[in-house]
Amino acid sequence: MAADRQQLTALVEIMRRLLGPEGCPWDREQTHESLEPYVLEEAREVADAIEHGDPDELCEELGDLLMLIVFQAELARRTGTFTIERVIEGICDKMIRRHPHVFADAEAATAAEVVDHWNRIKREEKRARAAAPAHRHEPALQRAQRVGERLAGVGFDWPDASGPRAKVIEELGELDEAVRRADARETAEELGDVLMATANLARHLGHDPEDALTSALDRFEARFGLVEEALAASGRQPRECTLDELEAAWQAAKSDHTERSAPASRGEIEGGTTPRPCE
Repeated sequence: MAADRQQLTALVEIMRRLLGPEGCPWDREQTHESLEPYVLEEAREVADAIEHGDPDELCEELGDLLMLIVFQAELARRTGTFTIERVIEGICDKMIRRHPHVFADAEAATAAEVVDHWNRIKREEKRARAAAPAHRHEPALQRAQRVGERLAGVGFDWPDASGPRAKVIEELGELDEAVRRADARETAEELGDVLMATANLARHLGHDPEDALTSALDRFEARFGLVEEALAASGRQPRECTLDELEAAWQAAKSDHTERSAPASRGEIEGGTTPRPCE
């Protein structure tokens, strides 16, 4: 642990040097607000590294995220609001407080019991702020999931997925009406309602809306990449095609991608047949 502290201290000292009078001009111009996009970007890159399953990439991306945490803490120290030591002390206290089955005399034999302890203690800590809104800087679909869970926790929820599904249909109708009236502000509001209702439906169906949308985007980008490849093979670009030609290319790419993505048959798995060329 002493070595770990020394490494963290070295990172803090590097950050202080960068922000010092003889340091980096760009770093010295930064604020909490200007660094916000970079924090979000690095957090997403950590998530990407986890999905890639590359430990070296994950190690590097965690370092980038840690640097931004130290950067933010050093900016705060300079204005007298808090320090990196206070950040660490706060999370240490929280982890000890929320793990009474490890650091106190509570018992938790299963992961589910651990979660119960965690949520109970969290509710007790935030009882005075029970009505506070979800964090605005969460991805919106993730925030919608949390809001839905919070409302379900107090009993304000549909008993099954039929309710939120009907709500999606209702909100789509209201969106159509707003579009018909050509009211830009109302259209934006109704579109938001559609997205929120859809996220709520995802929760009732047992799916994380953020994960579902990410998966859909991955499929779309992969399929459109096949469209571009097919057109390039014939010496054309998408913008040179008619909509009907693009639709035909899209359907072909969709079929091809679906076939490539299909799991191996039982015979292929058990018999050890040669993989398809596209694999």
